[in-house]
Amino acid sequence: MTQRSVTHAIFTLQRTYPHPLSRVYDAFATPQGKERWFSGEQHGAWELLEKGFDFREGGEERLVGRWGDGKVSEFQARYLDILPGERIVYVYEMRINGTKISASLATLEFQPAAGGTTLKVTEQGAFLDGYDDAGSRERGTAELLEQLGKSLETA
Repeated sequence: MTQRSVTHAIFTLQRTYPHPLSRVYDAFATPQGKERWFSGEQHGAWELLEKGFDFREGGEERLVGRWGDGKVSEFQARYLDILPGERIVYVYEMRINGTKISASLATLEFQPAAGGTTLKVTEQGAFLDGYDDAGSRERGTAELLEQLGKSLETA
């Protein structure tokens, strides 16, 4: 029998990008903007298996990929609150090889800043049934924000 458990974690990351707010927001709100930075391709051997993007309140996003070692990761999100150019709130589940490892609430806040845009990301995660995150979600989100910055430079 599987030992059931939940471990909670919360983190906040903040970045300021030297780009207009509309450009930073569109990197989350449009399929073209999101695909430039949100995938496993930046980490090497990764094969896209499934992708869906319905950016609206109640809409869902899905990204499934296979890593070089054969592991399959699934990201399944639902958008709860969208204030264009200001805020995005969504919930998401992560699965590895079909096993749910976490459920999270994420809030993105966009603010104009001198010469650009400040993005604040707050995430509250519930890590399930012995999955030991050990800070990897926060590190992974920080890496994604770096990828976002690179994609804004090249877009």
